[in-house]
Amino acid sequence: MPFNNKASCLLASAFLTVGVMHANAADMDDAINKGVDRIGNAQQSQVKIDNVDDQTRQAERQYRAVVKEVEGLTVYINQLDKQLLAQDKELVQIEESIRQVTLIERQITPLMLRMIDAIDQFVESDIPFLKEERSKRVSKIKDMMARSDVTVAEKYRKVMEAYQTEIDYGRTIESYRGDVMIDGTEREVDFLRTGRISLAYQTLDGQSLGVWNAQSNQFEELDSSYKSKIMMGIRIAREQAAPQLIKVPVAAPVVVTAEAK
Repeated sequence: MPFNNKASCLLASAFLTVGVMHANAADMDDAINKGVDRIGNAQQSQVKIDNVDDQTRQAERQYRAVVKEVEGLTVYINQLDKQLLAQDKELVQIEESIRQVTLIERQITPLMLRMIDAIDQFVESDIPFLKEERSKRVSKIKDMMARSDVTVAEKYRKVMEAYQTEIDYGRTIESYRGDVMIDGTEREVDFLRTGRISLAYQTLDGQSLGVWNAQSNQFEELDSSYKSKIMMGIRIAREQAAPQLIKVPVAAPVVVTAEAK
């Protein structure tokens, strides 16, 4: 039975081939599955690597930001140290200035009081122009000196202002209205003050003229020849006429003699 043997051999060979092919397919599927697993594991590893890289980069950025902030704070602290050192020096100078100011205040207050007394006496002995206004100014300064809410600097400024005002009176011309006793009757008059050398008046009707006499310490009547001169002086003082030379009545100077002891 050669044919049958041959067929049997072919059939066996075919089964063997099919078995081998089936075995190879299984191995291939297994290899493919393993490859897929490796790819999946690789992808997961890559994701982990990317996450770690992102975290590393973020940490690096935070580190650089912190380093930069620390550098800025270091510079700022160094600058503050310099400012504190300068402020310490200024504080020492201020404390020294305060001690000096305290000493000056103790010395200047008696000086201001003497200055106020001097100006008060001067107003009393001066020709009697704006007497009430000037006396009130001195009285206000005296009241201010007793106040604790006014600084020494402000008190000194007010005293100096009063002195400056009195100085200005000596180099200005002024006209103002006031009252004066004439023949036992109080009359309203126009005063003409020429510096401190002359204080004259003229009644509003222009009929009576007078000038202050320091020797007799009273007003004396003037001759009518001074009428036009005094009128012109009043107009100049009120800026109603251009400045010009005028003749004003001047009382004789007071001669003070000292008696030898």
